Amino acid sequence: MRQHDFYRDDFPSDDREYSSRKPRRKRRFDDEPEPTRGGRLTEAERVRLALLREDAYAEPEIPGGGDRWSTWDRGTHGPAPRPHWVVTELAAVDTDLGVLKTGKEADVHLLRRGVPGGRQSLLAAKRYRSDEHRLFHRDAGYLEGRRLRRSREMRAIENRTAFGRNLIAEQWAAAEFDALGRLWEAGLPVPYPVQRDGTELLMEFLGDEDGTAAARLAQLRPGPEELRDLWGQVISAMELLAADGLAHGDLSAYNLLVHRGRLMLIDLPQVVDVVTNPRGVEYLTRDALTVAGWFEQRGLPGYVIDSGKLIERLLAVALR
Repeated sequence: MRQHDFYRDDFPSDDREYSSRKPRRKRRFDDEPEPTRGGRLTEAERVRLALLREDAYAEPEIPGGGDRWSTWDRGTHGPAPRPHWVVTELAAVDTDLGVLKTGKEADVHLLRRGVPGGRQSLLAAKRYRSDEHRLFHRDAGYLEGRRLRRSREMRAIENRTAFGRNLIAEQWAAAEFDALGRLWEAGLPVPYPVQRDGTELLMEFLGDEDGTAAARLAQLRPGPEELRDLWGQVISAMELLAADGLAHGDLSAYNLLVHRGRLMLIDLPQVVDVVTNPRGVEYLTRDALTVAGWFEQRGLPGYVIDSGKLIERLLAVALR
């Protein structure tokens, strides 16, 4: 046997150097992805990934062409009493019907949850992006006053590590879920929060039974009477928020829906406590000026709007 029959250029000449090399990990399956290093995971994300792995290996058959079994058993639930349309049966399945809205921090999907052959309901599934996506573009000001007890977690958020970004995503989801529950109980016009599971928030779908979503205020061209009525609803909603010491924080005609003639507040992860947040008064003032400007552009007279008096009244209510 000749030596050159086994000669390769990539073999090191030193046996010790070759023996010290770590063999590359082989994949168990051809379609299994290589491991990535993305920082620490939050507990909720770790549980979610474990469940996905279990589902992938078990490959359970989901009836009715559903995408997954209902997550009701592992989610945080909305306030009681629940609306009659909330499906709580564990035999229910969830079917994703498509994207309703895309945004920089989250996407909203239309979801049908129901028992095969039984009752069904449509839900809006808001899924916050986390570690692998871009940073939240406006979180710094809104997160003021929301402090975590663990200094390690606070450092991760401040440094925007992968773990920190994942925590921010969960903070936004939890903040919106808590705000919706609080405002729902206070009687404000908001969608009912059904449940939260990690960075996914399921809430009442505002729209028709065929899946057509309610229009945003910005899409409407209301007549004079309807315009005045909608303005009155905006003022009422802002006053109710202020009475609870809160401001929406990002109020505009794009996050106000009109469902069957009723104006509804959406997109509430950044709801601001006017007293504890150092910029609370600024956010409340901006909300009032933004919506007042839209109504004025649509033809509502300035003497009806009177944004200056509106701001004074809202601040008096919020800061009393």
